[in-house]
Amino acid sequence: MTVDVIAKVAERKITIANAVKLLNKSRRTVERYLQRYRSHGLQFVVHGNTGSEPVNKTPDRLKQKVQSLIREKYYDLNLLHLAEMLESHEHIVVKRETLRKWAHDIHHVKRAKRRRSRVHKRRERMEAPGLMLQMNGSTHRWLGDRKSCLIAMIDDANSDIHAEFFPSETTEGCMKVMRSVVEKFGLFKTLYVDRAGIFGGPKRRNFSQMQRACEELGIEIIFASSPQGKGRIERAFDTLQDRLIPELRLNNITDMTGANSYLHHVFIPQFWRKNLVVKSRKQESEYTPVSRYTNLDEICITKVYRKIRNDHTFSYGGKLYFTDSPLKHSIANQKIEIRTGKNKRFDAYFAGRKLQVTEVTEPEKLSSEDNEIQKKLEVLALAEKLGNVSEASRLSGISRDTIYRHRKLIKQGGIHSLKRKETSGLRHKNCVDIDIERTVIEHSIQYPHLGQQKIAKEIRSKYGLQISPNGVRSIWLRQSMNTIEQRMVKASVTVSA
Repeated sequence: MTVDVIAKVAERKITIANAVKLLNKSRRTVERYLQRYRSHGLQFVVHGNTGSEPVNKTPDRLKQKVQSLIREKYYDLNLLHLAEMLESHEHIVVKRETLRKWAHDIHHVKRAKRRRSRVHKRRERMEAPGLMLQMNGSTHRWLGDRKSCLIAMIDDANSDIHAEFFPSETTEGCMKVMRSVVEKFGLFKTLYVDRAGIFGGPKRRNFSQMQRACEELGIEIIFASSPQGKGRIERAFDTLQDRLIPELRLNNITDMTGANSYLHHVFIPQFWRKNLVVKSRKQESEYTPVSRYTNLDEICITKVYRKIRNDHTFSYGGKLYFTDSPLKHSIANQKIEIRTGKNKRFDAYFAGRKLQVTEVTEPEKLSSEDNEIQKKLEVLALAEKLGNVSEASRLSGISRDTIYRHRKLIKQGGIHSLKRKETSGLRHKNCVDIDIERTVIEHSIQYPHLGQQKIAKEIRSKYGLQISPNGVRSIWLRQSMNTIEQRMVKASVTVSA
C-alpha cells in the first residue's frame, strides 16, 4: 500500500495531504518517502539497517560455547542454576531470556515437576526459630546410580536446614540429625513429621525409639495428615535434588563421606543460608539450652526391655546372657533396660544401675547327620547289650539286615562308614545310571526349551536309553535345572567355558 500511494503522489494523481491521511504518517515522512522514491525507485521501502547486525547482538561464538557447555557439562541444571554456574565457574554472563532461547534451541531445558491439582490452604510460618522443626528422609539416587537417603530437618520459621546422608532412613540416622540440632542450638518445641513407623506412626505406635527419645527430651511430635502438611521439607527436597545432585557430579563426589562434607561446608553455608533462609517475624530464639542434668548419650540411643528369668538369664539378639545383679535381692521376673549405642554394643540396666552381663555358652546341637549316626550306634549298643539281634530289631523297629550291615560297616571302616552313601559320594542303588544321567544333562542343555516328556522320548529314540519323564525330572531337580531359565543359564555357562 505504501508503494502504491507514493507512486500516485509522484504521478500527481493524489496530493501529499491525502497520502498523509491514507498512510497515517506525518507529512515529513511522506515527503521523505517521495524523495527516496524519485532517487531509488521501489527500493525506498527497504530500511537502511536491513542486512546489518545489531550493535548489541551476542556473538555466535559465545552462543555455541554456552550450548556446548549445556550439552556436555551442565545438562541436568535448571535455567537459574545454569546462569549462576556459568557466571561463577565459566565467567560468562548471559541474560535469562537469551539463555532460555539458546537452551530451547538444543532441546536441553530441565522441565519443572508437575504440581498436584489439589489445592491446600496455606499455613503461616511459625513466629520464631525453635517453635517447630519439620523432619523427613528422601531416598534418591543422590550419588550416581546408587540409592541413598538424605535425612533433613528444616526450621519452619526461617527455613534453616540441617541434613546428612545415610545408606537408608533409619532410627539411628534420624536420632543423629536431631541430636546435632539439639547440641548446636538447644531443645526445640515441636517436631512435625509424617506417619512413618520410625516416628511412632500407626505401625509402631508403642515402640518407636524416636518417639521415646522426644518424650524424654520434652519435644512434642505432631503427625502430618498429608505430604502437603509438611510442605516446607518436601519443597526443600525438590530444591536439593535439583541443585545438589549436579553439584556433586561436577565435583566428582561419589562417596557418602565426601557428599556429607560438601553438604555441610559448601552447599548449606554458601548457597542455602545465603539465598533461601528468610528472616523470622520474631528474632528471639525459642530454643531451650540443654540442662546439665540431661545426658544425650543415654537418650539418643536404642532402648529395649527384657524380662529376667528365674535363673537370672535373659535372651537378646538370639543369644543367652547371665546377669550379675549389684543388689542383694533377686531381680528374677523383673524388666531390665537394654541400651544399644553407636558401636552396636549394648549395656543392661536395672533401676538406673548397670548390670554385669556375660554370655552363656551352650553346647552345640548335633547335626542331622551326626544325630543319625548316633541313633545307629544306639541300636548297635542295644543289640550288644541284649545279645540278641532279633530282640533289638523288634524293640528299635530296625530290620535285622540293617543291624548286621551296620556292624559290618563299623568293622570295615569305623564309625564314619555309617554315613549315608549319598553324603560319602556313592550313588544309591535305585539311582539312574551315571551314563544315562550325563546324556540327559547334555541333551537338556542343548535343548533347554524341551519338557521332560519330550526329553525322555528323544533320548529313547536317539540313544536307545530307557528313562521315564519322572526320571528326567528327578535328574533336573538334583542338578538344579528344573526350569527353562536354569537350563539356559547352564547352557550359557557351558558355552562360555
